[in-house]
Amino acid sequence: MSRHAVTAAFFLIVPIFLIVPMIAAPYAAADDGMIDFETEVAPILAEHCVRCHSPGNRQGDVSLATFDDLELLGYVTAGEPDASYLIDLVRGAPGEPPEMPAEGPPLSDEHVATLRAWVAAGANWPDGTEVRQRSKADATWWSFQPLAEVTPPAVEQPPPGSQWPPGWDVNPIDAFVAARLAEQGLTPNPPADRRELIRRATYDLTGLPPTPQQVDAFRRDPHPRAYERLIDRLLQSPRYGERWGRHWLDVVRFGESNGFERNVVINTLWPFRDYVIRSINEDKPFDRFIREHLAGDVPPHADADGRVNDDSRLDDHAPIDEHGKHERSDSVAPDVAVGTAFLVAGPYDDVGNQDPAQAAQIRANTIDEMIGAASQAFLGLTVGCARCHDHKFDPITQQDYYGLYATFAGVRHGAVPLETPDHKAARQARLQPLNRRKSEAEKARNELERRVLARANERIEEFESRWTRPPVDRTGTEETFPPVTAKFVRLISEARDTTPTVAAGFRIDEFEIWSADPRPANVALASGGAVARGRARQIEDFPGAYGPQLAIDGKLGARFISAGNDLTIELPAPTRIDRVFFSSARGEETSGQPKFVFVGEYRVEASEDGKTWTEIAHGRDRRPVTEAHRDRRMLAAEWTDDERAERQRLTEEITQASREIAKVPSPPNVWIGTRNASDAKGPFHVYLGGDPQKRGEEVTPSGLSALDPRGDQLRYELPADTPEARRRQQLAQWITHPDNPLTPRVLANRLWHYHFGTGIVDTPSDFGYMGGRPTHPELLDYLATRLRSYGWRLKPMHRLIMTSQAYRQSSRHRANAARVDSDARYLWRFPPRRLTAEEIRDTVLSISGVLDLSMGGPGFRLYRFMQDNVCTYEPLDRHGPETYRRAVYHQNVRASVVDLMTDFDQPDCAFSAPRRAETTTPLQALTMLNHDFTLTMADTMAARISEEVGHKPATQVRRAFRLAYARDPEPDETDACVELVRRHGLAALCRTLFNTSELIHLTP
Repeated sequence: MSRHAVTAAFFLIVPIFLIVPMIAAPYAAADDGMIDFETEVAPILAEHCVRCHSPGNRQGDVSLATFDDLELLGYVTAGEPDASYLIDLVRGAPGEPPEMPAEGPPLSDEHVATLRAWVAAGANWPDGTEVRQRSKADATWWSFQPLAEVTPPAVEQPPPGSQWPPGWDVNPIDAFVAARLAEQGLTPNPPADRRELIRRATYDLTGLPPTPQQVDAFRRDPHPRAYERLIDRLLQSPRYGERWGRHWLDVVRFGESNGFERNVVINTLWPFRDYVIRSINEDKPFDRFIREHLAGDVPPHADADGRVNDDSRLDDHAPIDEHGKHERSDSVAPDVAVGTAFLVAGPYDDVGNQDPAQAAQIRANTIDEMIGAASQAFLGLTVGCARCHDHKFDPITQQDYYGLYATFAGVRHGAVPLETPDHKAARQARLQPLNRRKSEAEKARNELERRVLARANERIEEFESRWTRPPVDRTGTEETFPPVTAKFVRLISEARDTTPTVAAGFRIDEFEIWSADPRPANVALASGGAVARGRARQIEDFPGAYGPQLAIDGKLGARFISAGNDLTIELPAPTRIDRVFFSSARGEETSGQPKFVFVGEYRVEASEDGKTWTEIAHGRDRRPVTEAHRDRRMLAAEWTDDERAERQRLTEEITQASREIAKVPSPPNVWIGTRNASDAKGPFHVYLGGDPQKRGEEVTPSGLSALDPRGDQLRYELPADTPEARRRQQLAQWITHPDNPLTPRVLANRLWHYHFGTGIVDTPSDFGYMGGRPTHPELLDYLATRLRSYGWRLKPMHRLIMTSQAYRQSSRHRANAARVDSDARYLWRFPPRRLTAEEIRDTVLSISGVLDLSMGGPGFRLYRFMQDNVCTYEPLDRHGPETYRRAVYHQNVRASVVDLMTDFDQPDCAFSAPRRAETTTPLQALTMLNHDFTLTMADTMAARISEEVGHKPATQVRRAFRLAYARDPEPDETDACVELVRRHGLAALCRTLFNTSELIHLTP
């Protein structure tokens, strides 16, 4: 069966390598006039058209993936190529270039001839045939293949004349490294000396320098396994979790502000940082760690509605009972649920655009950020590239992308309370009688007010007859009164116009006081000497932004925002006055919801001395602003003494119960996001071109199709009505499935990257076509399989890597080897590295003797936080002792600059940072030389050295070198440094050491 088109229309073609899902034959028209669509025509459309004209990216509202649009819009006239607009576009007018492809070279004459022959033969397009874009890589790409069971190769003898250090035939890692070195004609360096080795290993696992005592002990340790024991000690240190937790926080784009325009600080996200550090210190299996990131808030065996699920595969690491079965649980501990803060640890736009189309786009951007973070962190894939069209380079379709979109659709940013079931039950037991007591008192008071108000309503006409003037008007309210002499005038708010029970927080744009003269004047102007006073809302970076002076500046726009309930004007001299005029929205539109809060009930008072006050005006005879204001007034007038006393008693009972309720500790709010069932309801569609307003085919929650090429059910695919939590559970299980080769490969590569400075794949979060290729592919698979065999625990992997000779060799430079492998990717030496920003700061604090090793809790700040509509983060000039904790506990916010750490390439946490940059800039030298922090630390280190070894310069120099470099100074260094100490003091030497490359580099 075939279909035919009969009319013509306009379309765009952009060249790209695209194919149908079958083998394409060479582009050529058949001699007999018969054209095979699948082998001759489809490859032309696939190569030049479908990227921009597919169901998910219908530029010009046209798709060439199927015959539908050709038929509907009439791009060809079957049997008549000269009457087909398609042929006109690709052929061009005589002497003119063809209109299409618009970008790239024209189609070849052979391609045009093939299309003409196809149309002439009837434009046959077999039913069910779809032309799809082909990515550069397909499901056969190396990183998608199952992990290979690799046997370490035999270590061959080195080339003649080369010397191979001993010990390279013990650790399997060395066999793989040695084989690649031999291929390059290289040999490794000899082992590093113990001083270099302990400094390398200690920084590697803890991010801190070894102490002189630790260096001495290691150098003198005669035990044959002294180095292995050193590794074990470092892995047991709580500092290990802090160091490797920082690595993971980089990967998962952990930042404690929301970014974008407002960039508001998030004060409830630090528990996730502590969770990461704690999990790594405990050596939690990393597959469980990943599952907790995606669905740690969901009971392992319950769906989103709390129903227990019988699928025991949901959590292979659930506790085991005495019969060897997984224990069931209907709750999640807070220290596990906090793991799902990963989902909302990235930036998001909270401006709240009111335009529905823009709001939908912002929401799509938010979910895209989650998809990108998860796919790169766990799978090493840039899935987000398939948002607008099928991925150009990797075998990821738009359907794949929007299957993940449907998976994450129920997650929104925000904080929720977290507590254990036992704590919750105990808290509820304490709260229940208090809440009941409060509720009963409120019910009684409400009933009393209802009875009194009903009685007052019987006299409504009498009350209304007292309200003879219009209600207050926030665009301008005037009060006149008999002339009085006043030095002070104050406005007292008794209730706001929006809330009759609240007096504070009103706004005034101008308050005028008029003199009782034949020619009245506003005597309240600041320009005339008047002074305004009143407690205002405070903004740290703009102290007077909402101050009382704005009420008498003679200008509209800026407003006094009261944090109390009064505004007082002091006149320059006692003056006879008879009128005041005040407003909060002068010249503004008055309909609809009030834009600026105003007084609803008020009084105006005057004083000559500022102590004795007289009421000169009030609003009690004005009509109430709202019915709530009316009821408030009527109640106040209707109470009998007994009723008033009873109401007071009930109010005190409510207040007392409220105080006792407030004493019951509330569960901590933690930024793990909220779950919205309506968001997850769907249906979900492919967004054509990534535009939420252009919906394509329907999709359901699912994983990547390329990881299930044989249909062996590795990929999850769920019904549209699957509960939100179940979707994330299935995603987590799919990512950590034993048959998923990407996750262990990516994780093993990250370990290698952080140990050696560069991964076996040098793009740690991109294992796709545009990423790097593995230098040691067999070694990568070996490490990934070992990771799984170790139960996904990292500490055995550290031991395996760090006990290899490849890791233990010297960093010494060899010119002949560098000419072959300048970056030491094949590991002929251990690659030297500069310390990270956090390590540099922690090192300065450590060798100065003031590093605070307290763990956990809210972070400290190296900036001044200022907030109005947007937030500003100003670097601190001085860093006090409260900031002397490890840098991992700094409250990092997005788009902020922090002296020293930003200068040394601490990444902006707006994005994942799987690799740290390593730049050299003048700011680094200027900061280390002149910042108050390093100057203070130089004095502090000098004081420490003097206290420890006394005041003899030579002894001080030796101690300073051992603290900073873990070695003794050379004789010439001693002489120069002693002279420096004698001439400029010990602090000058310490400052000099801070500014040396040896301090901040791990080199031989």
